[in-house]
Amino acid sequence: MTCTPSPAKGVRAGLFGIGLDTYWPQFPGLHDRLCGYLERIHGRLAAAGVEVVDAGLVDSVPKAREAASLFRREEADILFLYVSTYALSSTVLPVVQRAGVPVVVLNLQPEAALDYAAFNALGDRGLMTGEWLANCQACSAPEIACVFNRAGIDYHLVTGTLDDPEAWREIGAWLDAARAANGMRENRVGVLGHYYGGMLDVYSDMTQQAAVFGCHFELLEMCRLRELRDAVTDAEVEAKLAQFRGEFDVAPECSAAELARAAKTSCALDALAARHGLGAMAYYYEGTPGNEYENIVTSVIAGNSLLTAHGVPVAGECEVKNVQAMKILDLLGAGGSFSEFYLMDFADDVVLLGHDGPGHMAIADGPVKLVPLPIYHGKPGQGLSIEMKVKNGPVTLLSVVQDGAGRLKLLVAESESVPGPILHIGNTNSRYRFPIGAKNFVNAWSAAGPAHHCAIGIGHLADTLEKLAALWKIECVRVC
Repeated sequence: MTCTPSPAKGVRAGLFGIGLDTYWPQFPGLHDRLCGYLERIHGRLAAAGVEVVDAGLVDSVPKAREAASLFRREEADILFLYVSTYALSSTVLPVVQRAGVPVVVLNLQPEAALDYAAFNALGDRGLMTGEWLANCQACSAPEIACVFNRAGIDYHLVTGTLDDPEAWREIGAWLDAARAANGMRENRVGVLGHYYGGMLDVYSDMTQQAAVFGCHFELLEMCRLRELRDAVTDAEVEAKLAQFRGEFDVAPECSAAELARAAKTSCALDALAARHGLGAMAYYYEGTPGNEYENIVTSVIAGNSLLTAHGVPVAGECEVKNVQAMKILDLLGAGGSFSEFYLMDFADDVVLLGHDGPGHMAIADGPVKLVPLPIYHGKPGQGLSIEMKVKNGPVTLLSVVQDGAGRLKLLVAESESVPGPILHIGNTNSRYRFPIGAKNFVNAWSAAGPAHHCAIGIGHLADTLEKLAALWKIECVRVC
């Protein structure tokens, strides 16, 4: 199974260049040359899979107002402002003010350096000035930054050359962040059941999360899940059992009765997600011993793992903040598996993290085992669980944190999933090595005030997550 991003609304990137109309009659050919640079940027953005809303070269206040109207009309998600030459800030401010979306300023020279000998050999000072103006992108950067600072407009500056790989990696990270922000805004988060009683760190403010992420919360009833489960047919159960065999390594000791019970619940979970258009879900329930709801909730792990692997992350213990973190990583194509600290291995200077319940199968190292558990620790009943470890290599830990003032922030750490012994207890768990060491990591991570859960995704994504936090205008704390 490959890890692909959850489906999300495409990004509309507004693009405009800036220049000064006074220059065009003074320096023949300069306007067309700068438009050519803008076309190169358009092509690179389009090749990255975004819809480009191109306002062309804005060189006067009236054109600035026209560009702003275009971006509002076409609902641009993010603006890319290309500084093609020196331009007056009065042609910039109206565009960004009226568009009202995040802006990335592209301070990209055509070349890394002038050929000074060829430049000076031009002889004609007019030609030389025109050549300089085609390469003076940096001239406007301080002016634009000054005006944005005084106007209270957030902006982000990318400096380099038109073909600079590092600059385009940064631009790509902004596009990834914009995609994730769109996905979170479109997301419908199901909340099934209630919090695990007493986990005060897990309790969270859904109003605040809707305000920051733009998502919708759908409060779900266990009786609706039971209704859907009661309607599952034998044919649907057989099809689900076939999916189990195709996507899990089903342990031979899994009884036919337990497999059928989990398959029936999985079908009901699929139907619940489809009926409510869910893009993520947090759940927890206990029920009284022998109650039908207890029967359902003790058979959800297989189905919730399948949902998680196919674009609908599910977090146990009703950890709403953490399912948001899982969804962010999933939208970035990194997976996002539900985790908590398991133990510290001081001999090897690593931390083991994992969890019972659903894991993100697409980031597993090898087959994901479906195994029976005689007891769910801290929870009622028994049933099937999954056993997996995360692929070795670079990973990112992400937590959505609500601080003492009720504000949200992102907490991020980059690490490595490393080989070594793990616990074969029917849970997900892996070994992680941190550049600051296990002790320093646990201290620094805990001091940032997260809940005891976090999401783990593959790849190093801290730079992109910092940009995503900037789009949301929230803090991003990077531990390592």
